[in-house]
Parts: sequence; C-alpha cells; structure tokens
Amino acid sequence: MNNYFDIDEGVVKYKSNHKLGSHPINPNLTELDHTRTRLFDLGLIGVYKNGIGYGNVSIRHDEGCIISGTATGSSRQLGLNGYCYIRSFNLEQNFVDSEGPINPSSEALTHCSAYVASSEVNCVLHVHSEKLWNSLLNGNFNFIPKNISYGTPQMAKNLADIVYESKSSSGILAMAGHIEGVLSYGDSIESAYLEIHNFLISIDK
Repeated sequence: MNNYFDIDEGVVKYKSNHKLGSHPINPNLTELDHTRTRLFDLGLIGVYKNGIGYGNVSIRHDEGCIISGTATGSSRQLGLNGYCYIRSFNLEQNFVDSEGPINPSSEALTHCSAYVASSEVNCVLHVHSEKLWNSLLNGNFNFIPKNISYGTPQMAKNLADIVYESKSSSGILAMAGHIEGVLSYGDSIESAYLEIHNFLISIDK
C-alpha cells in the first residue's frame, strides 16, 4: 500500500441531512461487517499513516442502503453502530438523507447509484489496493475516468452507467481518478467479496 493519497481523501462532498438514531436493522448486516473485517485483514480497508481512513461497504435496504460510517477505517470491526441508513438521495442535488448512530461514508452517493442502476445488485464494496488498481487499469476492465473525482455525482453517475450497461449483477472496476480506489458489486455480499478475492488470486499467479 502506498503512502500517497488523494488530498481530499475521506472528505464528504455531498449535502446531507443526518438524523441521529439507533443502529440499522437488517438480517445481512452481521455478514456485511464480517466481510468488512476480512477486507480489513487483507489491508484493503484501513487507515493511512496520516490518519485518513479508506474503504467502505454497503448493502441494499428499502429505497436506499445501509452503509459503513465515515472515518471508520482504523477499526477492524465496526459492529452494528458503525453503520447507518441512507433513506433517500438525489444525484442532481448532490444530497443524501441518512439516519443512524454515525454519519455515512463519503462515498454514499456512489454506492446508492449502483442499487438504482440494477435491481440485482445487493452489495457494494469500495477498497484501496495499488496492486488491484493498477492491474484493473492495465487490463481489459471497466473503469471510471481519471477526470472524475471520488464522492461526486459524476462518480455516482459513471458507476451507474457501468453497472447498467454491463447487464451483470456483479463486477469489479477501478476508479482511475481516485488513487488505489477499487469498487466491486454483487447480487450478494459474498459475490461482491469474491470479485475482489478472485481477482487478487488471479494476479498473484
């Protein structure tokens, strides 16, 4: 993992209305947190030496999703209180409405856009890996262009287009303008995780 990072890494760029509330309730949330821990143990979620965290995870829920909270990269396990609901969002207005014990990740809009793009997508994982990122960009894989900044409506729209046009419930791609940034999605938590896991195995051979 490199020590360099985007100068605005972790900064929330959307307008938000967050209501403090109890932790989310979803039968798949414990599995999501376990998967996040697996990613943490692989170094794909964590915190840079300057203290800025990276990586976030979500699952579909009602009209929005449940997503890990902002500034949580240093924690190996979040528990239920490390997540919040995204009740609604608006790409055109760059707005997120959330509820829970913690504010949502800076990538909330991006995650939500994948769920809108395909009714078959039920999990989105955002990790950081120089190895994954470079291999995806140098291979024949989808990617979000370098001029698109993370956490913006443009990033969300680009992901939505890729998910929709792929006609697939799972996939993996690099965020060219977000150093080390990689996104995977799937119809289940495990399928989204395997997109990352299997790709790592393939490039280690």
